[in-house]
Amino acid sequence: MITIAGAGLAGLACAYALLRRGASVTVFERAEVLGAESVARFAGGMLAPWCERESAQEEVVSLGGRAFDWWARITPVHRRGTLVVALRRDQSEIARFGRRTSAYRTVNGAEIAALEPALSGRFQQGLFFEQEAHLDPRRALRDLAAEVQRLGGEIRLGSPAPQQVDLDCRGIHAALPGLRAVRGEMALLRCPEVKIRRTLRLLHPRTPIYLVPRGDGHYMLGATMVESDHVGPPTLRALMELMGAAYALNPAFAEAEVVETGAGLRPAYPNNLPRLERRDGTLHLNGLYRHGFLLVPALAEAAADQLMERRDENPREFRTA
Repeated sequence: MITIAGAGLAGLACAYALLRRGASVTVFERAEVLGAESVARFAGGMLAPWCERESAQEEVVSLGGRAFDWWARITPVHRRGTLVVALRRDQSEIARFGRRTSAYRTVNGAEIAALEPALSGRFQQGLFFEQEAHLDPRRALRDLAAEVQRLGGEIRLGSPAPQQVDLDCRGIHAALPGLRAVRGEMALLRCPEVKIRRTLRLLHPRTPIYLVPRGDGHYMLGATMVESDHVGPPTLRALMELMGAAYALNPAFAEAEVVETGAGLRPAYPNNLPRLERRDGTLHLNGLYRHGFLLVPALAEAAADQLMERRDENPREFRTA
């Protein structure tokens, strides 16, 4: 039996990887409702390794490339690409973003309008990352939990983990050395009048903002980088920036319904890359930061590699390392 602390994104992904190899798995989660304490519920759900390379290491691209097919076995993945645009005053950001990324093509105003008619006449230049995709984080967590249970895993809600477990995936609550909190802020809008099919990134010198379609006229707005460990709901400044970005993309968003706002603290190490490390007999997977849905498939498989050793005499038996 392999025990896991935390039924958030990392814990469930690792349970899934282990169960697919034939292990017995129990996941402990202190929250009474699945996902209630998981910062992943505020995530954008973007599978965008080439865009993320703008401010991340090359490992994000190499490891993130595995995410598309991995998630497609579990939950719907929308492979429609990412469209990057900027307001006229911020056009220099397009060139800077392009220098730091790859796997895109430059598009003009007419091409932008063809890709997303809702942006017609508003932007003269952009970058289109055709291979990228997005998913719905909350549905993905539910679907992942369902797969864990279908494969025979046990998820114990309302059950704090015992002092000693095989794998700790508690995120910021793990309080590991060097781990810091990075704030993520979001707003969920309903605006059926606007039809957008793919992820949009609106570049800004301070805080680039993204918009991800959630279906049925719903859109998630988020800020990509907010270096703060403030606990609490989004600030007025943050919401003004998010709503201003939506209006810049299409003025019809001025009439959108604000369905939800939220903020969460994401765990990050100094280099913003996740770590898989063993401490006092427990393996820890942490530091997924803003690349959670993108990097967790590779990290979950690596965790499974470390936790399980196949016995030659019985290929269906495993033991913890």
